[in-house]
Amino acid sequence: MSSEENRGTVTRREVLKTSLAGAALAVPYFVPSRVFGASAPSNRITLACIGVGNQGLPVMQRFLSNSDCQILAVCDVNKGSDGYKEANKLYGRDPARQEVEEHYAKQSESGSYKGCEAYNDFRDILNRKDIDAVVISAPDHWHSIMTVMAAEAGKDIYCEKPLGLTIGDQQAMIEAVRKHKRILQTGSHERSNPNVKKVVELVQSGGIGKVKRVIANVGRHNMVGPGPGWEPTPLPPGFDYKMWLGPAPDAPFHKDRCLYRFRFNYDYAGGQVTNFGAHSLDMAQWGLGMDKSGPVKVEHVYADFLPAGSLFNAATYTHFRCTYDNGVVVECMTGSPEVRCVFEGTEGSVRIENQGRNFVTIPEKLKSTKFGPDVPEVYISNDDHQRNFIDCIKSRQEPAASVEIGHRSATVCHLGNIAVRLKTSLNWDPVQERIVDNEQANAMLNRTTRQTWET
Repeated sequence: MSSEENRGTVTRREVLKTSLAGAALAVPYFVPSRVFGASAPSNRITLACIGVGNQGLPVMQRFLSNSDCQILAVCDVNKGSDGYKEANKLYGRDPARQEVEEHYAKQSESGSYKGCEAYNDFRDILNRKDIDAVVISAPDHWHSIMTVMAAEAGKDIYCEKPLGLTIGDQQAMIEAVRKHKRILQTGSHERSNPNVKKVVELVQSGGIGKVKRVIANVGRHNMVGPGPGWEPTPLPPGFDYKMWLGPAPDAPFHKDRCLYRFRFNYDYAGGQVTNFGAHSLDMAQWGLGMDKSGPVKVEHVYADFLPAGSLFNAATYTHFRCTYDNGVVVECMTGSPEVRCVFEGTEGSVRIENQGRNFVTIPEKLKSTKFGPDVPEVYISNDDHQRNFIDCIKSRQEPAASVEIGHRSATVCHLGNIAVRLKTSLNWDPVQERIVDNEQANAMLNRTTRQTWET
């Protein structure tokens, strides 16, 4: 659905919901100021979390640890269930609301708190005037629609990675964020990782010499879905599957289609290339100083897929090669995510390992090299990614992973997926953001979406 069509839909819905929104505002949502001490209510950022599954709920928890913001609402199409990445862990809107209220209750003199609303439909949150910002952790196929509508509603946005399902989606997100002067933080949290920032500083300062090659690893599928001939499974109670599908193609319900497993189906995500690659390729882009650009060539090297008719249709093993106009080559391939990214130069190499917890240099002495004052400053955020977002809402400064940064890094992921799906080589124009002389590939920069997701 285009942004213009979305705007028309929202307008009609808002007319129907005016009385509901007004009633919601009458509820005493705010924690008493004594709970926050020095964090005055006038400085407190109010948040709502959209999508509180195995990624969204931990992000919500990290926001809860900041006393100058308050979570007023949560939203999820799942009332609450297990069946996510950790099989027995409960996620969904009711478990999330309970956690928020228990957190604030511990800070209350009375020991109780009832001020977090739980919604099935994210538009109910966007209609609330008392919410400053939204945290979007819904599946990838929802990111663009939710972000555009949130920007139009005057909300600042924390959007999980990858930024969008397609390059076209992401361009629409940039347009909306800039038009409405919103802050958007992409959930590429390695941008706030001190180890990664030190590596980027080392690379950009010339510490490993001229960069020749970068290896960006993505993980293998960590779930197994049904093969050809699979049958639908019963829809669980409390799960709004129609709303979960939203703009995606209509499809019968299967328990392995949704929750954590959505990422292995191209209708909703980009496989592990956009999951892990949104970190490792983001590191590559940052280290190479390509935050405003990208490769000029993306080549399919190898990809392995499950048999046709399997529920999971994303590549199980991927290898594609990106070449930049300065001659640097980035090899993105399925491998251990423990080693996220390796930069190889003429004078040494550096690799980010243990999922960003440390880095190793060859030769070892490079790790302790001290650089002079003329070294480019690459430190953007010296604190937690969520903290950085809150600070930027207040200051109106650009966050560590702005909408353009998230777009450019995810673009490399999407181009890699297009190349391996077509088993071809793509010539990419990073200025015009078009694939040169390949209309079949250019058609994959956008996807046709259903126009009838309105419920």
